[in-house]
Amino acid sequence: MQRITTIIISFNEEKNISYAIDSVSGWTDVFVVDSGSTDQTVQIAEAKGAKVVHHDFENYAAQRNWAMNNDPHENAWILFLDADEVLIDELKGEMLKVLEENTFDGFYINRRFYFMEKWIKYGGDYPTWILRLFRKGKGVVERDVNEHLKVLGKVGYLKHDFADNNRNGISAWINKHTKYADMEALELFRYDQRKLENRHDERAHFFGVQAERKRWIREYIWNPLLPPLVRPFFYFFYCYFIKLGFLDGKAGFIYRVLQFWFYFLIDVKYLELKKKANQK
Repeated sequence: MQRITTIIISFNEEKNISYAIDSVSGWTDVFVVDSGSTDQTVQIAEAKGAKVVHHDFENYAAQRNWAMNNDPHENAWILFLDADEVLIDELKGEMLKVLEENTFDGFYINRRFYFMEKWIKYGGDYPTWILRLFRKGKGVVERDVNEHLKVLGKVGYLKHDFADNNRNGISAWINKHTKYADMEALELFRYDQRKLENRHDERAHFFGVQAERKRWIREYIWNPLLPPLVRPFFYFFYCYFIKLGFLDGKAGFIYRVLQFWFYFLIDVKYLELKKKANQK
């Protein structure tokens, strides 16, 4: 059987980590890279049989790359799993079968996103294909936030999903996305620098895979054509009405409003960065 290392990066995930490890334990080796949790995350992970090490957090891409390069297991494959994610049983069986038979170097897996215990099916959130499973030595992670795994080789798609179901509550969601907003604002500021130098994101391709197409939309439509502070209103209208987000009920409405706040916060922080740069 092709052996897999499941890599989980964690920080204060005591409400989630046991579910993630249970979904892959017994058929993968679990490697948890923790960045200084002050709750019971480390103790729970170790009790579940995971190998746990500490590494100071710089950004998500750097943390995942460090984890790959320091994986103590001699396994042929690596699976990235967030602490608030789980693999459904059908995906486990499919994964084990495919790895024995395939000639691919990586696989996209479809994500089911849950918010307030409800699967968010509409608004453009499903399907979302994410590259998570790859041969060791064939992957590199790019971008500081909403990081992207690049596989050097042929990639395929698995049929079954994994689930993203964070149990930390709304306050934790807000705290996390406040930090994300800082990183996204910096990405917008870097876009301005590329524009001044007449450069574009080389990873953006309209006819590429889903992640590359999203980059193209960000690079050629979202950033240049939609003004700051207008973008959040466009996002809400598009996702909630055009993409039928209202069909996700109360949980879907709350999620879209919070996402509106998130994108609004990004723009405010971005404008603050621009103001500071112009004052120098």
